[in-house]
Amino acid sequence: MKKFALAAAVAATSSTAFAGGVEVTMAPEVVAVTTSSSSAGIIVPLLLLIVLGVALSQ
Repeated sequence: MKKFALAAAVAATSSTAFAGGVEVTMAPEVVAVTTSSSSAGIIVPLLLLIVLGVALSQ
């Protein structure tokens, strides 16, 4: 009976000792969202047309 009580005591203390032992932390996932305005897609072609028009007019 003493061995059973000793085994129960050891099991109880070892389970509480390792209850929070391993802590796994994960880094939060970083999501980069790029936004563009609707006029940004038209500026470059307009500039190219202006440069082409200036080049052809000279």
